[in-house]
Amino acid sequence: MKNQRFRRGMVLALYLWKLQERRKYMEKERDIDALAGERWFPKESSIEDDMKELWGDWGVCSEVEKLKDVLMHRPGKEIENFDWRAARFRDEIDPEKFRAQHDALADVYRSHGARVHYVEDVPANRPNALFCRDLVFMTPEGAIVTRPATESRRGEERYAAKKLAELGIPIIRTVCGGATFEGAMAMWIDRRTVVLASGVRTNREGYEMVEAELKRMGVTDILHMQIPYGHAHIDGLLNMASHDVAMIHASQVPYDVCDALKRKGIKLLECPSRVEAKEKLAINFVALEPGLIVMPSGCPRSQELLEKNGIKVIPLCVDEILKGFGAMHCCSAFLKRG
Repeated sequence: MKNQRFRRGMVLALYLWKLQERRKYMEKERDIDALAGERWFPKESSIEDDMKELWGDWGVCSEVEKLKDVLMHRPGKEIENFDWRAARFRDEIDPEKFRAQHDALADVYRSHGARVHYVEDVPANRPNALFCRDLVFMTPEGAIVTRPATESRRGEERYAAKKLAELGIPIIRTVCGGATFEGAMAMWIDRRTVVLASGVRTNREGYEMVEAELKRMGVTDILHMQIPYGHAHIDGLLNMASHDVAMIHASQVPYDVCDALKRKGIKLLECPSRVEAKEKLAINFVALEPGLIVMPSGCPRSQELLEKNGIKVIPLCVDEILKGFGAMHCCSAFLKRG
């Protein structure tokens, strides 16, 4: 009898222990751990800080730092049998010569260490599509995709945006609504300074849209430049050859812009020939690095002046491309400098 009572007692004790453990387990199940708040705190960084790790090595805040990546469009069927007057060219072109000169420019970039990326699949009715500077304005945070002013170019930006996406470059702004803005209407002087223009290729709405983006990313000195009637963009009137040397078409650049640049210690070289400035587009050069530029050949007076002021010049024949009222700077959307 004693053994039976002992066994019954043990069974009962074991049952009670299991019941107690089960209650503890059920209590634990009902008591869900609180969500830790700290794990949801954001990473305090800018897209500029994250660029290289998450997007790639992209960004521009200079016209002269070492050129590493450039966006271009190799002319295709769109330059064959097109209405050159409707496209606002100066004259008929030789398509093969036109392409050869564009290829030569791309080769200069490659020979100096830059990677050339091409916009592709451009419609056959867009002969101006090689002028990629107008389609993209690059910043330290990513690209601003533009909205060209002229009907003959409207929509080209779609194909530039497609290439930017393929490369993994963040598009921080697409000019929209009734705004117009072309990339050659803005020019970096340094990380805090940009010349931003309004005129026939950029209306007030477009200007303010880009101005707001630049201010948001820390640009403190925005130098407004009104493009004179009869001119299109900044880069036919003003361009940087090194950190402290610029060339200007003196009678066409506003005093306030010149004064602001001089106060920043920039020496202004006045293009000595109206023909070289207006017809040969001597100012439409591209800096490969500080103090080294590739510029249109056939501009001896401008080249001499630049070289006397310590700028090394690579002259390149682009006389066929000039028939489209553009030269090397117009052909090139910089994606990475420095």
